Amino acid sequence: MSQHRPNQRVSLETAVRTYRGLWGTQRALTALRDAGHEPEPKHTRQILRDLASAGLLVKVQDRPVLYRAEPVETGS
Repeated sequence: MSQHRPNQRVSLETAVRTYRGLWGTQRALTALRDAGHEPEPKHTRQILRDLASAGLLVKVQDRPVLYRAEPVETGS
């Protein structure tokens, strides 16, 4: 196993960009576990909020919180 795994935010951002769709805490936790991390729900929710603040995700539902991946912009 590589000792230079990306951090959890990078891993989750990569998963969101790759798989798109809807993201909640459980899907994010699964993606992070699949990337070899041992995520905690509280930290994972913070990463989702950070990705939303960066414009990669848009909050579409409260309780439970659900985000949608924003479409990838392509140059014309």
